[in-house]
Amino acid sequence: MIRVGLGRDLHRLVEGRPFLLGGLRLESERGELGHSDGDALAHAVTDALLGAAALGDIGALFPPSDPRWKDADSLDLLGRAWGLVRGEGWELVNLDCVVCCEQPRLLPHRDAIRRSLAGALGVGPERVFVKGKTGEGLGPVGEGLAVEALALCLLERKDAERGAP
Repeated sequence: MIRVGLGRDLHRLVEGRPFLLGGLRLESERGELGHSDGDALAHAVTDALLGAAALGDIGALFPPSDPRWKDADSLDLLGRAWGLVRGEGWELVNLDCVVCCEQPRLLPHRDAIRRSLAGALGVGPERVFVKGKTGEGLGPVGEGLAVEALALCLLERKDAERGAP
């Protein structure tokens, strides 16, 4: 049995916050505003995995109304969600991500981000890919006011006897 999951996240960029992607802090004048640490890529990946396994979404699992998740490490949240997905018998076939932002440029950091996400998921980096795009001057992303991340995953469960969750 295979399943596809799609995740998306968008965060406003503000001064005084670190810019985090896939668990890595990148040099930038502004960072993501969020209840947790604001890592838009980790959030999108979390939602893709949870959605593929039909286990909810990041907001249901780690609600922003709960003070326990204030400034939480998004890679830790991803690991917790992945534990639930794996607990249902799912394995990651691959993960493909797109990050849209004006700054910083992602290409110099791409391999490190891939390794970071792969490490959090306990898979080899060959199963994870990340692409960077700009907003071409259009909308909040193009104006440098926001970062957007999209993630698409393919999960496989070998034990089809378990049935769908």
